[in-house]
Amino acid sequence: MTHHRILPRLIVPDPDRASAYYRDALGAEEVFRALGDDGRPTVVEHRLGGSSFRVSPAVPAWGWLSPDDLGGSAVLMEIEVDDPDGTGARMTADGAEVAVPIENRPYGKRSGRIRDPFGHLWIITGEPR
Repeated sequence: MTHHRILPRLIVPDPDRASAYYRDALGAEEVFRALGDDGRPTVVEHRLGGSSFRVSPAVPAWGWLSPDDLGGSAVLMEIEVDDPDGTGARMTADGAEVAVPIENRPYGKRSGRIRDPFGHLWIITGEPR
């Protein structure tokens, strides 16, 4: 069997700031960092539980555009956590905004949507309380 792995890459204006945000707000662990000739990160990989995602700077010449460049995010990142309310509170305390409040949903989950400070939308979901 061939090994495959999908690594979402969030394009952000400042990978250092985004990496610090995701570490603090989500508890993500930084596991890889590549630097460009200017010493700034070109990619930072994070592990969150059994999943990984990356952040990279916006580079319009390559077609790498941030949500601000596009007028919004075309992708939803979904994270399943033990404490959706606590995760949402940490995210908003660190500069995110609530797009859809976290509450019990009729489909049996407690979830909501948070827009992080870089314009990316996150569905925060977990067990209802």
